[in-house]
Amino acid sequence: MPLIAVLSALFVVGFEQFVEVQYGTSGVVGLLLLTIGIKAKSPTCSSIGAVVLALMVTGPAL
Repeated sequence: MPLIAVLSALFVVGFEQFVEVQYGTSGVVGLLLLTIGIKAKSPTCSSIGAVVLALMVTGPAL
């Protein structure tokens, strides 16, 4: 069980680092809002986070 927790924590930290390198601080803020919204079951917060991430991903294409 502790091995699964360590592996999942490493995956989350690695994914956050990837988002920060790829999309900067705004991407991390969007990911943070999305995560907080999901954990708090707040559709408004998670929607704002999803929109920020979507704008970061599609920004250069527009």
